[in-house]
Parts: sequence; structure tokens; C-alpha cells
Amino acid sequence: MSQAIEGVRWTIHDIEVLPENEWTRYEIINGELFAVSHPHYLHQQVCGRISIKLDAWSNTTGLGVAIFNPGVIFSEADSVIPDVVWVSRERLAQIVDEAGHLTGAPELVVEVLSPGKQNELRDQAAKLKLYSVQGVSEYWIVNRFTQQVEVYRREKAKLALVATLLGDDEITSPLLPGFSCAISGFFPE
Repeated sequence: MSQAIEGVRWTIHDIEVLPENEWTRYEIINGELFAVSHPHYLHQQVCGRISIKLDAWSNTTGLGVAIFNPGVIFSEADSVIPDVVWVSRERLAQIVDEAGHLTGAPELVVEVLSPGKQNELRDQAAKLKLYSVQGVSEYWIVNRFTQQVEVYRREKAKLALVATLLGDDEITSPLLPGFSCAISGFFPE
């Protein structure tokens, strides 16, 4: 649910005074507040599978870490909770604050779509633009309903769609040398 009020720009400080509710998370994109309810368990399973695959590769290579549902605070007016991110060890040292939040762009961001047009627009438009502007190198939009993954990579200073992968298609990334996974491996049977 978007909480847009004309002329009002929300900040991370406003979120601190909102009532706590374990079933609602808040994100701010360009000063607009989004109240996000706790996702469906299948959404969480997909996120977990992706995180586990990235984490296993990271443990083998030692190149970085996969983080499940991190807080990413780009600015006072841009604070989001992606489903999964991957960040190199060098980059992590530069962008983590004392509270454990990321304060800059991780190299890879993964969002799993939740049902509803507004949720899709947030991930496919607002977050795509935010991640592009903030310097994310690669963005995966995962659709658990169609079991496909859209892969966006930084080209000419912005994120551009480079592939739409399904089923037995293998996902690879120049960020993750040697990483490969069939898209079907992201989804429960």
C-alpha cells in the first residue's frame, strides 16, 4: 500500500515513529512511503532458495556474501528492504554502518514479485529506477507465478534488461564468476 500525500515526502526518521507491527515493513522510494505486508510463504521459499544458492557460491569463492532481507538506506528519502542482495567483501566494508544497514548499492539486488499491480509496479518501475540511479550493477526480478527471471545489468550508466530466463535456462553473471543455476532451481516443485 502506498501512502502518497501530495507535498509530503517521507524520510527514514518518519518510519522510526510509525507504530511497530511484525506483519508490516516500510519502504521509502523518492520520499513516497510503501507499507509492505509480510509475504506469502512461497515468496519466502523462493527468496530462501536464491539466497542459499548465492550463499553456497559465496562460501566456495570467498568473494562476497548473500544477505536475506537487508535494510538498504540510500538516503533519508530512499530506504528499501530487498528480498536478497549479494555484495562483494570489499564493497560490504565500504557500505555497512554500525547498525548493520547497507548505506550504498550492493552489486546484485534480487526482488521476488508479490501479487498485485501496485507491488509489480514498485519492483518493475520504482525500484528499478532507484537501483539504477544508486549504482546497482545487476538486478534480478523474479516472478514466482510465471517462474521466470528478468535480468537487468548496468549498461551506459543505467540498468537495462539483458535476458528473460525460464525453466532450464541457466542464470550466470559477470559479477559471480563460475556461478550457474537453472532457473527451475529457484522455485519449489
